[in-house]
Amino acid sequence: MNALLPLATWVPILDGDDHACAMFERHYSAAKSLRLRRERGTRLFGGPGFKLILSTPCRRALFVWRQFRSADDIADRRWPGERHYTYVNPRAVLSSNPGYCFIRAGWWRCGTTKTRKLIILERAPS
Repeated sequence: MNALLPLATWVPILDGDDHACAMFERHYSAAKSLRLRRERGTRLFGGPGFKLILSTPCRRALFVWRQFRSADDIADRRWPGERHYTYVNPRAVLSSNPGYCFIRAGWWRCGTTKTRKLIILERAPS
């Protein structure tokens, strides 16, 4: 038994493909980023990081796989057992919840710098 679908069922395409972008923009999840993407003039929709975007040849179905936290995985292999940390300047980001993307990836706020201008986020070694 073949574990993968035949390639003719799903075709790899690039992020920003015109047909795929139009399909994504009709999906409910696009509403949040649509205005910002249009202001920036980008048709990219797959998000940051490693991704695999698949479409059916007839262009009526779209699927996007994303690999999250690959930077953490690389750092874990490079420096095993070491703590990861970063700084976020809340005045330099548009978010009302600075560092939220890190928190969603398993990091936590552990304090601020001495001047209280930067938030410090960390992740324990894996």
